[in-house]
Amino acid sequence: MRKNVVRFEEVVIEKLVHGGQGLGTLPDGRKVFLWNALPGEKVRARITRAKKDFCEGIAEEILIASKDRVAPKESIFLATSPWQVLEFGAENMAKSQILKEAFTRENIDIDDVPMITDNLDFGYRNKIEFSFFGDDDGIHFAFYNRGSHQKQIVIGSALAMPCLNRAGQAILASLNKLDIRAGDLKTVILRCDQQGNTVAALFVKTKDFAPLPDIQEIKGLKIYYSNPKSPASVATKLLFSSGDTLLGDDLGGTEIKYDVTGFFQVNIPVFTKALQRIDEKTKAHNHKIDMYAGVGSIGIPIGGVEALIELDPANTKLAKINAENHKITVIQASSEDSLDYITHEVCLIVDPPRSGLHKDVIERILDVKPAQICYLSCNPSTQARDVALLKNEYNLSFTEGYNFFPRTPHIECLCILERK
Repeated sequence: MRKNVVRFEEVVIEKLVHGGQGLGTLPDGRKVFLWNALPGEKVRARITRAKKDFCEGIAEEILIASKDRVAPKESIFLATSPWQVLEFGAENMAKSQILKEAFTRENIDIDDVPMITDNLDFGYRNKIEFSFFGDDDGIHFAFYNRGSHQKQIVIGSALAMPCLNRAGQAILASLNKLDIRAGDLKTVILRCDQQGNTVAALFVKTKDFAPLPDIQEIKGLKIYYSNPKSPASVATKLLFSSGDTLLGDDLGGTEIKYDVTGFFQVNIPVFTKALQRIDEKTKAHNHKIDMYAGVGSIGIPIGGVEALIELDPANTKLAKINAENHKITVIQASSEDSLDYITHEVCLIVDPPRSGLHKDVIERILDVKPAQICYLSCNPSTQARDVALLKNEYNLSFTEGYNFFPRTPHIECLCILERK
């Protein structure tokens, strides 16, 4: 494409793909991946990226609409939750189909995968992160428009639990009372427990940022200086802390504590359903090891776990607190540096990052052949790849999907592998 030339194409959408876009074919035979496009629709698409073998874009006009198309709740939906335009039942069916296709690509035959949900498709997230935008009217929350560096002002998020939006507006009001530039702010993370207690972490670009006064809607606040040369909100230095930013939720009768910036699941009701299934499927095993354990949110509630292995220091610290009185060893190390814990008799529980299992972990599994593998994943593509690497030694006995992230393309999947 020549620079500054906007190109439009009429496209018929064949299906939804793992990334969330609708897939179609251009007249020249190239595949095109489009946002705001659903199966069976004919759309007029703006091409935003053109490569030799494929293109990407956004459906700007729906010429023939799908029966499953619904009106989105937010104008910014493409940036945060692009499946707001898809009826919720159809969303769950699409996710089940995408799961099955991920395993089929790896030559693994599975039945249709059920998608577990609690039928709450908005107001479910216990964590949200906002960027900032400033104008003559003050400082506002904003999200980046998909496919651009432009921001759009928002009041809150339809995905977030209501207490997060209320707390966010209180923080904005506090910032707007002070002499603060939006350009000195990066993002704010808001997090709450299931009772609505809310905490926040504000990331700023100046080391001399002034403390904020107490805000009634939040029980704890941390302000971090974050290196302005990096676009990510990474904590470089803690500048200010007030109240308590530790939260806790009941998971299977066990309280698990977590911090405002640490890893924890964003949809507790559906995660609880996954925990119940993991408990059921691993109950017969007396020796369990939980790798990529985070704060212990899987290994501690299900019981019978002998060790939690986690690399991140902050998560490890909280895992030790959570594991008190449970006779569980907590090891701060990477999974690939903890291979001796993978033995022939253990049930190995893993919930790795999106990249999947480390190759050394795979090799160790194939070498010692643990009795059972319980594999929870937020990326079915890498999960299916890993299962395929293990299929000569293991039977895939159970597969179940979880809609942890309604109105988005993200999918969680549980696989149980039994040694042959």
